[in-house]
Amino acid sequence: MNRRSLLLASLAAPLIAPLRAPAQGISNRPIRFVLGQTPATTPDLIARTLAPRMAGKWNQPFLVENKGGAGGAIGLDSVAKSPPDGHVITISVNSTVTLPLFFKIDFDILNSFTPICMVAENIFALVVHPSVPAKNFAEWLEWAKREGSNANYGSPGNGTHHHLIMESVKLRTGVQITHVPYKGSAPAFTDLMAGQISTMFVPLGTALSLGPSGKIRPIAGSGKERSPLAPELRSLHEEGLKDFDYTSWFSAWGPAGMAADLVSRYRAALGEVLAEKDVRDTLAKQGVTVKLSTPEELDRRNRADYEHFVKLIKDAKIKGD
Repeated sequence: MNRRSLLLASLAAPLIAPLRAPAQGISNRPIRFVLGQTPATTPDLIARTLAPRMAGKWNQPFLVENKGGAGGAIGLDSVAKSPPDGHVITISVNSTVTLPLFFKIDFDILNSFTPICMVAENIFALVVHPSVPAKNFAEWLEWAKREGSNANYGSPGNGTHHHLIMESVKLRTGVQITHVPYKGSAPAFTDLMAGQISTMFVPLGTALSLGPSGKIRPIAGSGKERSPLAPELRSLHEEGLKDFDYTSWFSAWGPAGMAADLVSRYRAALGEVLAEKDVRDTLAKQGVTVKLSTPEELDRRNRADYEHFVKLIKDAKIKGD
């Protein structure tokens, strides 16, 4: 081929090159992120950040489908009963491992899913309504002990991180603050800002977005270390609850029985997307940091969390709805 022919071929190549094919073993019909949480929750925000990038990589639609309710059980039930062909996956939060402790579910929380990888994690912030006379954890603890069961805290429902973290604080400190469960995050946040409930553990991103408005006051963080996204927020470990460390982490799962090569392709693609700076920046604005794992690491951590929460629920004598 002469130089002119080579030049024409090189110019034509981008125009006639085939589109990137879907991952091997997956047809070109839409892939669904089926979530057990409602829109605007952290798993939803993560899924909606990942979906368009994954669509670009595999040249096929990635849709986000919310099936909220029963602490996430409705969405996870749908995933567990889907074919393991890669067309349905979920982004789930680790608190859903407590589902069988609070709800009657029709799937095995530990064995009905194929682990793909962890994708992100965050911490929670203990926050109060401005009417609470506390600007740090020591003052909060004094207020909570003084008020006893007259003081209350909210959560999106039994078994959520918001609930279990506070119950762990109660075990460690002896405070008797009363739990007020809601059916979802939005009504709980609304009542917190209105002063109908006094205090709550909320995702760090929520605390960062609402704190400057004066509608809530952040007191401390739930992780052992301070978050790099809020270095001024002292941890409960620093405030005297030695080794207190609760993080919320988010992970990708498929139905049980997904082929190993399909899992590997998903993890590789998700890892590439999560390495993109704009993705990390978008997640950071929600108080979330990227955390990638292997499928084996995800499975081990999930099972360890299950054992931990079983003990906490037993020790705290927490009952289901």
